[in-house]
Amino acid sequence: MLDVEVEVVELKTSGDRGVRGGDKSRWVKELEEALLDERADLAVHSAKDVPGELPDGLSIVGVPERADARDAICGAAGVAAIPEGAVVGTSSLRRRSQLLAVRPDIVIEDMRGNVDTRLRKLRERQYDAIVLARAGLDRLGVDEGEPVEVEALTPAPGQGCLALEARSGDERAAELAHAITHRQALVELTAERAVVTALDATCHTPVGAHARLDGEDLTLDGYVGLPDGSAWIRDRVEGHGDDPSALGRELADRMLAAGAGPLLAQAGGN
Repeated sequence: MLDVEVEVVELKTSGDRGVRGGDKSRWVKELEEALLDERADLAVHSAKDVPGELPDGLSIVGVPERADARDAICGAAGVAAIPEGAVVGTSSLRRRSQLLAVRPDIVIEDMRGNVDTRLRKLRERQYDAIVLARAGLDRLGVDEGEPVEVEALTPAPGQGCLALEARSGDERAAELAHAITHRQALVELTAERAVVTALDATCHTPVGAHARLDGEDLTLDGYVGLPDGSAWIRDRVEGHGDDPSALGRELADRMLAAGAGPLLAQAGGN
């Protein structure tokens, strides 16, 4: 165990303040500025909020053990159990796309607010069902929601992971982050982020990527689709866990060869 004294610096990001639109950087920008200004030595992010490209001078230096990466449906026993014509709430283009791809008979409506607010809206019957991250429910101790397997609803890249970011070359920060890094989580996150980078995807495009490391065997699932679910591509690759970035690029190349580029371009223009 490392015997260190830690000071927690609480910062509010643009995303916390309710700024809408823009890219994922609204959730991390202020934390990254604190790193670059040396007001903080490590930043803790929800990994799915971290853009594929980091600012110059910053690196991801650690990933603690991953929570459940799956999405969960609250208000129904699964995707197939959602009643025809039901109103389903989600703010995620990725979830919207995948749900409509298999259930074009349901209605997807935008949903905002924290987990408690969203569950309250469900109880008030503003929605017939909602989709949330299983990890968020678990971390709040909320025993609600039916987990959906990744083959049916591929999670966002990094979902369920925390990412520790530091200044590049800061060996002390990297050492501290390494002490709490979980290799499986690090390998999985690295593969998923490689997919996003190779696809040149943004938060405005419905993209899912999920890696699973079993021993040294790494399986990587990917999804790209239009927001209305009218066109989509799924693929899976398998390889060795010693080079997760290469496997991520392989999956992205296969999906681009299958037509993911035009889908991403069309989705980003919506």
